[in-house]
Amino acid sequence: MNNAYLKKSLVALAIAVASSQAHSAAFQLNEHSASGLGRAFAGEAAIADNASVLARNPAAMTMFDKMAVSVAGTYIQPDVEVDGSVYNNSTKLASSSEKDIAPSAFVPAAYFIQPLKEDLAWGIAMFSNYGLSTEYPTDFSAGTIAGDTELKTFNINPNLAYKIAPNFSLGAGVNFVYAEAELNRYAGYTANSLSALGVKSDTQISHLKGDDWGFGWNIGALYEVNKDHRFALTYRSKVDLDFKGDYSNDLPVHAATTSNGLNPMGGKSVSAGLNITLPAMAEFAGYHRLNQQFAVHYSVNWVDWSAFEELKATGSSCSFKGQAGVCLQKDEKFKDAWRYAIGGTWYINPSWEARVGFAYDQSPIQAEYRSLSIPDSDRVWYSTGATYHINLDMSVDFGLTYIDGKEVSVSEGLSTHTGQPRWVGTSHGDAYLAAAQFNMKF
Repeated sequence: MNNAYLKKSLVALAIAVASSQAHSAAFQLNEHSASGLGRAFAGEAAIADNASVLARNPAAMTMFDKMAVSVAGTYIQPDVEVDGSVYNNSTKLASSSEKDIAPSAFVPAAYFIQPLKEDLAWGIAMFSNYGLSTEYPTDFSAGTIAGDTELKTFNINPNLAYKIAPNFSLGAGVNFVYAEAELNRYAGYTANSLSALGVKSDTQISHLKGDDWGFGWNIGALYEVNKDHRFALTYRSKVDLDFKGDYSNDLPVHAATTSNGLNPMGGKSVSAGLNITLPAMAEFAGYHRLNQQFAVHYSVNWVDWSAFEELKATGSSCSFKGQAGVCLQKDEKFKDAWRYAIGGTWYINPSWEARVGFAYDQSPIQAEYRSLSIPDSDRVWYSTGATYHINLDMSVDFGLTYIDGKEVSVSEGLSTHTGQPRWVGTSHGDAYLAAAQFNMKF
C-alpha cells in the first residue's frame, strides 16, 4: 500500500491541532471562567474570588470556609481570514482566499470546593485547556492542506489542598483528559491533474477520526503576606495522547498511485495512530488590594511548547526512512512561549465589582513553520468585566474580551512533493469573547 496521503493526513492533523489563532497561543485555551475573562486572566492563580480558581491553583482552596460551586460558559466568536493565491514558482494559478474559517464555539466549565477542616480542603474542576475548530469550504483551492479540523478536550481534575503554615498552602491534583480529533482534507487545485479519473476539487482525500484518554498532574502553592497581598506559583504537567482511529478517503481505486503519490481507497478504512503532547504550563501570579476600593493583579505564564519537537505518525503497514511501523517523523521546532497579563479590580460597593485586564500572548510557532493549518501569531487581549453579588453567598460574573491577532505571512506547498504548487499569502485573526458565570457558597 502507498502511504503518502496517510502520512500527510496524520501530520496535517497534528499541525492543525496547533492552530487556534482566535483563542490563545497555538492550541491552548484560557477560557476557564467569566471572572477571569474580565481581567484577561491576570492574577488568576492568586485571587481566589470564586471556585474557578481550581483551573489554575489547587492550593487556593484553603481560602474557602464554605463549600463553593462555580458554573461558567464562554462564547467565542472568531474572525479569522486567509488572503492569498496558488502559485507555481512565480506564476499565479488561482486566487485562494477565505473568510470566517474558524466557527463560533461555546466553552463550558464547572468547579466545586469543599473544606474538610480548617487547614484541609478538596475540590474538583471540569474544564478544557486545549481545543480548536477550523472549517474551509470543501472546494477550497488549497484543500490538501486546509479542510475541516476539530479538537475537543475535557479535563476532569480532582484536587487536595493543605495549609502547612498560617500563611502558606500547598495543593495537588490529577488530570484525566479525554480528547477527540477529526480531520478532513480535499483535493482542491490538485484535482486538475486527476480530472480524467473523476476527481473533483471537493473529493475527500483524507479523513481521520480518533480519540484517547490521557493523564497528568498539577501542583500549586499560595503565600499570603496578609489578607490583602498574596502570591501564587503553579505547574500543570504535560499530557500524552495516543490517538487511535480510522483513516479513509474517497479517491477512486483506479487512480494512479506512483506519479501522484496518492493512496486511493474508494471509501475503505485502515487503522492509524498519532501521538500528540499537550504541553506543561506554569504560572506566577500576584494580587494586591491597595485600599478598600482598588486592587491590582498580574500573571506571568509559561508553556513548554519546546517539548513539541516532532510529529511521529504510526501505522502497521508504514515504513519511513527505514523505520518499520513509522509513517512519518517530522521536526516541528516549537519554542517555549510566554504570556504576560495585568489587571485591576474596582470594588464599587458591597454589591458590585468592576474589572479590566490587558495581556500579551506569545506564539510558539517560528515563522518558517507556519501553514494554513497553523497561521499562529502573537496576540493582545483587551478585557473588561463585572461581578454582581446577589447576597453574601451568591454572585454572578460577566466578562468581555477582544483579542487582536497580528497579520502573518504563510507559504506552503500543496503536496508532499517538492516543486509542486504552493499557497502564498497572509493570515489574520481576531476574536470576540463573552462569558457568564454563577457562583454559590453553602
